Amino acid sequence: MPRVAKFRLHAHAMFVLALACLCPYSPAALAERIARTPDWAAVTKEFGPAVVNISASGMRQVSAGDADGAPGADADGDAMQEFLRRFQKQFGATGVSMQVPVRALGSGFVLDEDGIILTNAHVVADAQEVIVRLTDRREFKARILGIDRPTDIAVLKIDASHLPTIRVGNPAELRVGEWVLAIGSPYGFENTVTAGVVSATTRSLPGENAFPFIQTDAAINPGNSGGPLFNANGDVVGINAQIFSGSGGSQGLAFAIPIDLARSIAGQIIRTGRAAHGSIGVSVQEVDQTLADAFKLASPRGALVSDVHPGGPAAAAGLRSGDVILGIDERQIARASDLSAILTMASPGQSLTFDIWRDARAAHVTATLGDADKAAPPTAQPARAPDASFARLGLTLRPLRPGEVDFAPGTGLLVVAASGQSKAAGMQPGDVVLSINGIAVATLAQAQQVLAREDRSLALLVVRGGERMFVPIRTG
Repeated sequence: MPRVAKFRLHAHAMFVLALACLCPYSPAALAERIARTPDWAAVTKEFGPAVVNISASGMRQVSAGDADGAPGADADGDAMQEFLRRFQKQFGATGVSMQVPVRALGSGFVLDEDGIILTNAHVVADAQEVIVRLTDRREFKARILGIDRPTDIAVLKIDASHLPTIRVGNPAELRVGEWVLAIGSPYGFENTVTAGVVSATTRSLPGENAFPFIQTDAAINPGNSGGPLFNANGDVVGINAQIFSGSGGSQGLAFAIPIDLARSIAGQIIRTGRAAHGSIGVSVQEVDQTLADAFKLASPRGALVSDVHPGGPAAAAGLRSGDVILGIDERQIARASDLSAILTMASPGQSLTFDIWRDARAAHVTATLGDADKAAPPTAQPARAPDASFARLGLTLRPLRPGEVDFAPGTGLLVVAASGQSKAAGMQPGDVVLSINGIAVATLAQAQQVLAREDRSLALLVVRGGERMFVPIRTG
């Protein structure tokens, strides 16, 4: 064998030996891990043609007094607002308004080969014209079959047939750390492919979102909205919908709507033109360790009922403020967002059994759901009419006076000052304390009696700005 060839052979053997020494896996295990690496090129080739580019345009009424543009407004709309403000200031005019054009770019994907397309509601909201562009460069005017703003889902229809479609997966099988792939049109760059991992499977976001999101660090940017999120098998598990960003672009915090929820909403829209959501008429919050201790729960879990809306299904079923909802029809409620997700996918008129924790023991309540779209907001309640300092709480309280706050019946104590543990927990002057650990406190004497027999973990039911919430306080 020539010397050069012999040297190459020895060098190759040394490299393999060094790699085997450095690698923590056996050759068989290493081969298995390599085999499990997603073939994103194959996924993109098979399902990329089912991803579409969406362009929406319309008109928006802009007033000189508007402080902020509507969601989806572009720079032209903001410039027109500034012009109208200057016009009003210069000539003293009032009520100046006009129609300005707005445009939105987004993504979507073909759900049915006969032209049914799924996207985000915010991509096509208030659009007068929607253009869908396929990967083969064909363009179609789309009809909006329906929009569901609570879940940010919209269904479009184009006059086409035999279109390539996606394959639907099961978001419940997703694992944190699993690979995922996004395809969409960020900033208008059609069929852009980005990959990342699942950062969380049930991420609750602040605001009025009705369900938990899939979180991923795949690069998602404006224009990706409405596009699919694929798992390693090429199944769609979510619809890319939101990002958290200080720059407006991707910072590794992206959120997708679970596809099972999206399909449920889409099915309703296709059948009836709208989606109906179940409602029980309660406000809920998360249970932390202090609240769990206060309500004598073994662990912090469930959805804590902070308010029951008068006249709603929950009130009729006997649910109370201070109940902790732990399950619905044998489905576990680990977080408040789990409750919202189940109700969002439930139908008005449906009867559900709620597993609750009340007075330190398990109980069951059956409620017939109302329609979230027709549910009346909580009724404002008027209250009935010498300060006392509670050093243990760090609060100065006094009874309410007639007409002082706008809710009823007249029970509760007004927070005059907050310090120490209470201030650290978020208590503020002007808060109204309705109960402590589920026991109503309408007088200072009642508050003293409750505090005399309760332990270190306290849950104060508080009204602030018309909203009820539990504030957990540790006093020891």
